[in-house]
Amino acid sequence: MGKELTEVESALTELREALARAGIILPSLGLDPVSYAHRTMPPLVELGRCNTDTARRLAKALGER
Repeated sequence: MGKELTEVESALTELREALARAGIILPSLGLDPVSYAHRTMPPLVELGRCNTDTARRLAKALGER
């Protein structure tokens, strides 16, 4: 699980930094604890909830690509 955990933590950092560059903060962004504790499932990124303004900024940022 060590390599998978390192990879998901790296992905979380990359995503958090990319979102910050776009002016977006997802307060609940983190490692999904259920998948982390699962024996056969790889750890998942938990995006969490956000308010309407953040959802619109996220949609706009994704549409610009």
